[in-house]
Amino acid sequence: MGIAERIFHSVLFETLAVTLSIIGLALFTDHDIAALSGTMIVVATMAMCWNYLFNLIFDHFVQGEKTLRSLQTRLVHVVLFEAGLLLATIPAMAYLLEVSLFEAFVMDIGVTIFITIYAFLFNFAYDHARVWMVDGRVAIVK
Repeated sequence: MGIAERIFHSVLFETLAVTLSIIGLALFTDHDIAALSGTMIVVATMAMCWNYLFNLIFDHFVQGEKTLRSLQTRLVHVVLFEAGLLLATIPAMAYLLEVSLFEAFVMDIGVTIFITIYAFLFNFAYDHARVWMVDGRVAIVK
């Protein structure tokens, strides 16, 4: 994956993630859409930067055809990514939404659980769609 495609992947991933996260947080908190939107845009920007860097590093250590990655490799990928991101986003959410670190932690864990499942499904679908679109072939699902 080249730089342009990595950027496209990150932007597509985050656009969908932000939209779905704002909807979810609006349903489960008393914060208004404007505050949640601003916060999630900041969090998404942080996540996009981390996504690019993390995947560059991960792909360096885990090489080979992405569609052949095992379930275990995909689970390790998403857990490491989300754990690293939590370290930065909890303080950011607390500050932007004017809540305690504990409240931000609870909110961020909710978003993280959703995003972890979403990331798994998104990357699985993206990798297989990429093979179909770029190479004109069907990916083998293991």
